[in-house]
Amino acid sequence: QVQLVESGGGLVQPGGSLRLSCAASGSFFSVNAMAWYRQAPGKQRELVAAISRGGSTNYADSVKGRFTISRDTAKNTVSLQMNSLKVEDTAVYYCNADVSRTAGSTLLSYWGQGTQVTVSA
Repeated sequence: QVQLVESGGGLVQPGGSLRLSCAASGSFFSVNAMAWYRQAPGKQRELVAAISRGGSTNYADSVKGRFTISRDTAKNTVSLQMNSLKVEDTAVYYCNADVSRTAGSTLLSYWGQGTQVTVSA
């Protein structure tokens, strides 16, 4: 079993900051790419930011320059620093990780349970 546990969501005013964290635990060989997605009410889930095992990153255009994704490969954790938050950033944020359960096995995608981020005055 592989579990992804997120933390750090909450309520913040526009212009404020939040930091989300996600830790992978359980029985697996390695964690490959990790990412954050979000889903606002009535909208599809969308990619916010992703980071490869080697540290390459990519961001949704809507968050470039405001959000920063980082990871600790040794600890199997990923974080999302969110600055200059806007009302439209309000959503449930999900951690995602591509995991190999054993050496050479196919990568499987796992999801966290989600954490609510609300940006409101």
